[in-house]
Amino acid sequence: MKSENKYIGDDKFKKFLEHYKCEAPLEVIKMRFAGAICSPNTDLRPTDVISSLWPENAVPRLETKNEAELFFKFFMGLWDEMFLAVKNNNIKLSRISINDDLAAVCRERFEAVESGYVEGFFGGKDNLKIPAYIAEIVDSLSQLALLYKSLAAKIEKKDNLQNIFDAIIDCDKMAMKSIGFVIENYTLPHIAELQRKPN
Repeated sequence: MKSENKYIGDDKFKKFLEHYKCEAPLEVIKMRFAGAICSPNTDLRPTDVISSLWPENAVPRLETKNEAELFFKFFMGLWDEMFLAVKNNNIKLSRISINDDLAAVCRERFEAVESGYVEGFFGGKDNLKIPAYIAEIVDSLSQLALLYKSLAAKIEKKDNLQNIFDAIIDCDKMAMKSIGFVIENYTLPHIAELQRKPN
């Protein structure tokens, strides 16, 4: 699928998010879009996912038709980008180094996996008709997200940073392997049906 809306790039998109006072980090948004694209909730629309990025009473008011068109064009550019990443089974977390603030990395990873992919996948529904093994894989992602939280606590206790960095990398590999498994075995066989329209 050729994207109808070109993604404006991470730096510009972050400024766009700041302008509209969106507190969700870009990586969480990318992962929520990826989860939503994989979601079996056929009622889920991109506009629903976009609205979910703000608290209920804080969704931006778009004053003109032109502003609304540009707002959704930018978001759909990212949506199309993530659709292509899912279609190519190429979802990735951001790269990190041992010199990063690893406690912050762990908190961001928790949000990206739990508030991002898992929340996007369920799309506001608790009961989805999916094979048991897929449900188990998605549930395991929630458990993995909690592991990031526990690693953050270890960093705050000044535990060995190299060991924790290695553990984060291992968690990342497990998360990407699990998401890749869902995409390959559940999403790709019926990807055309999941190509949601904006409205």
